[in-house]
Amino acid sequence: MSLSKQPDAAAADAPRTFRSRADAIRPTYGFDDVSLAPGTGTIEPDDVDLVQEFCGLPLRIPVLAAAMDAVVDAAFAGLLADLGGFAVLNLEGVQTRHEEPGPVIEQIATAPDDQVHEVLAQAYAAPVRDDLVARRIAEIQAAGSPAIVAATPAAARHLGPLAAEHGADLFLVQSQVSSARHLATGYEPLSLAEFTRLMPIPVAVGNTTNAEAAYALMEQGAAAIFVGVGPGAACTTREVLGIGVPQVTAIADVAAARDAYVADTGRYVPVVADGGMRRGGDLAKAIAAGADALMLGSPLARASEAPGRGTNWGMAAPSLVLPRGTRIQVGTAGPLERILLGPSSVTDGSQNLIGALRQSMAALGARSIRDMQQVEIVYAPAIATEGKSWQLRGR
Repeated sequence: MSLSKQPDAAAADAPRTFRSRADAIRPTYGFDDVSLAPGTGTIEPDDVDLVQEFCGLPLRIPVLAAAMDAVVDAAFAGLLADLGGFAVLNLEGVQTRHEEPGPVIEQIATAPDDQVHEVLAQAYAAPVRDDLVARRIAEIQAAGSPAIVAATPAAARHLGPLAAEHGADLFLVQSQVSSARHLATGYEPLSLAEFTRLMPIPVAVGNTTNAEAAYALMEQGAAAIFVGVGPGAACTTREVLGIGVPQVTAIADVAAARDAYVADTGRYVPVVADGGMRRGGDLAKAIAAGADALMLGSPLARASEAPGRGTNWGMAAPSLVLPRGTRIQVGTAGPLERILLGPSSVTDGSQNLIGALRQSMAALGARSIRDMQQVEIVYAPAIATEGKSWQLRGR
């Protein structure tokens, strides 16, 4: 007699399971999703020390002005340096394409919405001039600021050595998404390791949101890593390309790579949070997530001294093929000193940004940037509205 195995009725009736890509989606967090939790100690705001060395340069407040034409010119760089921060000049912007950039910026700022892209494209059609690169570097330094300049990888091979030759202090290779390995068939990609080795000045790199990519960029000689893909108010990369990671998660991931790299090599590579910060609380959260410095665009474009006259636009906005930025109306909130150092005339946290950061650090017992990077971050998506029903009425 032979026995045959009968199918398990329960197994036969069991529903089939499938592996979904959605099962692997990890939670990520932006500034509005988290809050900073008080600890066991507090200090006086005046005792908070924000001074640090950034790529060999003394930075008194952790603020860098974004390399955007509506934000940075030589005069603005000098003013921000007086207040303790640095400005980054876009070497592929209107400052290096036009002898007199003021009228060009005025035209962009005042163009009707339905014509602004055409105006932007025309303004950036003029070639970058080497003589203007040299002149702007000299003007920035004459204004009392270190000359920190930026260019895309495609232009860096030429503009990097040119900027260094004319006395630039720091060069930023900035692209939409930076990686340690870029493949291209139409041209020879920039070798970052070779570029940083040959450049006589420090080379910072941006932008990334990935820890592994950041670690590889550090291995290739990056002096600082900029973090952020698409969070800026004038950037539309997330809408156009669907790419990006919320800033708190992105900063924390790259900061983890920084900490691993300094443990492995002894070299500390600063992490710069680039974009997405609007109020003092956002600055505090960015540093708590691991940032050493903060790159601000639209908040500084609101200064009366900013060249954009109350407007701002993304660096990729002039693209003829696929714009990934737009001109926005940010308005003019007052002098740069008020925006950064106060006194504030508003209650929404958009002025006296550094005062708010100091107060936050003091309340959390953080005497330094390094201390602030150790405070507790909690998931708190309702923190902005909890108990605020009276403020929310009529909105």
